[in-house]
Amino acid sequence: MELIRQEAEHGALDIPNLTTYILGTMAMLCAPVRDEEVQRLQGVRNPVQLLREIVRVLDLMKMDMVNFTIQSLRPHLQDHSVQYEQKKFQELLAKLPNSLDHTTEWLHKAAAEVSASSLSSPSHPEVHGSPVPLSLGAVSRSSATPSPMSVLNQGYMNLLHWEPGTEKYPETLLMDQARLQEVQLQVNQLTIIAAVLLVSSSVCGSALFSSPGFVDRLKRVTKALLEGLPHTRFQEALLDISNHVHQEVTECLLQLGYPAFTDDKSASLKGQIRSIAEEDNAVRSVIEQRIHSFLNLHLSPSAQNSRSLPKGLAPIEEELLEVGHRFGSMIHHNRQVYGPYYLGILKKVLPEPEAGIDSF
Repeated sequence: MELIRQEAEHGALDIPNLTTYILGTMAMLCAPVRDEEVQRLQGVRNPVQLLREIVRVLDLMKMDMVNFTIQSLRPHLQDHSVQYEQKKFQELLAKLPNSLDHTTEWLHKAAAEVSASSLSSPSHPEVHGSPVPLSLGAVSRSSATPSPMSVLNQGYMNLLHWEPGTEKYPETLLMDQARLQEVQLQVNQLTIIAAVLLVSSSVCGSALFSSPGFVDRLKRVTKALLEGLPHTRFQEALLDISNHVHQEVTECLLQLGYPAFTDDKSASLKGQIRSIAEEDNAVRSVIEQRIHSFLNLHLSPSAQNSRSLPKGLAPIEEELLEVGHRFGSMIHHNRQVYGPYYLGILKKVLPEPEAGIDSF
């Protein structure tokens, strides 16, 4: 650095030679994904622009190294995180012996729902012709007693219906409450988006929906108008969504040379979209059930990467896979940390605790 400084002060700095050395070193050190970026720098002739680009690519290389380091340490960090969280939670329990009351109530409710479902729903739902686990989990046909895993999974799925302020959040999930509520909001929004697209498709017909880019435009409009809104404000959002969808449909019909919708058909399209705001809306209920069935697959470690989407969810596949991965990761971590506490509670909650209660 001292030599470079002296050369620069005396106007003797050989910039082309220096940049050649720097680019050669960067090419040896960078990740394969940056090879193209470094190679492109060799064609930049303006010295000022070249130096700026070198600094930019070096910043990217630093981030690559950070990401690589984190990825390498992730298994060790996760193990340490589980042990640390268990230790801190145990210290809390030592001070508050009755601090699992809300968790007990949460699991007790889930056990009752699984038992009731096993009596009324003997068969499993299907996704593209293949049976998938119920959101309540598998229950033995020979016994009405639910398994511990099925009860815990039902409890986790119930978090997607949680009404803030009406019930106390389980103590074992307080660390994840904000992130789980964010997932809940995303699921609610995806339910509305998929329902809007399904209703629009049934009214508009396949010819219009197969038009290039049409579905993506409706999806972007709907997503933008729902962004940041709680589910309590979906009714007013759907009013705007119905108007924008109708506008997109009208413009697309005009571009394709099709006749415009009649007043009755326009009113039907807007009315069906606005009715999605009702919680007992049939389309909304079906979509929500299908989304929950898909997310339930992510509670099983062996099915985290499942891409078997129920019918009607293809337009939101990318977002749903992201939400499913996020939801599954949080649940698996929570089960690792608090599994022993859940088993202790379930031994008291389930009528026949000796069956499969030792581990998940």
